[in-house]
Amino acid sequence: MSSFDSRAREWDKDKMHMERSVAIAAELEKMIPINHSMKALEYGAGTGILSFLLKDRFSEITLMDSSQEMIKVCVEKIEYHQTNHIVPLWLDLEQGKYDGKFDIIYNQMVLHHVNDFEAIINTFYSLLNRGGYLAIADLYPEDGSFHGIDVKVHLGFDPETLAVILKHTGFKNVEYKTCFEMERESGKRFPIFLIIAQK
Repeated sequence: MSSFDSRAREWDKDKMHMERSVAIAAELEKMIPINHSMKALEYGAGTGILSFLLKDRFSEITLMDSSQEMIKVCVEKIEYHQTNHIVPLWLDLEQGKYDGKFDIIYNQMVLHHVNDFEAIINTFYSLLNRGGYLAIADLYPEDGSFHGIDVKVHLGFDPETLAVILKHTGFKNVEYKTCFEMERESGKRFPIFLIIAQK
């Protein structure tokens, strides 16, 4: 069982997870001209906190995650909210393929867990309709203390470098801003950026 599987049941009880998602949802709505006809994908959706905040903004939302337990929680929330336009999907795009097309793809705190993040950006590009949007919220560069030395992840990203990668992939209209600051139990604060780009 992965660490995310084991934490799925407790995930929504962490107040910071909700605060972070609320901040990201608010900035995403400011930076992208959302309309109700859009089909959305949240990749690395976890329990779908961000998508449930945005559930009335899109015609259809696919919640994709590689953690089976997180997807189980999503299924329960879909039943609780009686939302028939939210689709849970257990899939890891690093390992498998998906044929659907979307008008917007978004994720939060996911990219630093992806081994080959440039490959996943290419995958996102291929899954977007022309004119579609990608939105990525993640950590600025940090010293490894966010997760600790035992967890093998990317130590955040420089948004300027990420912008170059996005443009090289084919994206345009790339912009970013700081959208939230997380405080760990140690008292250390970690800023998070939201970068958006258009196909």
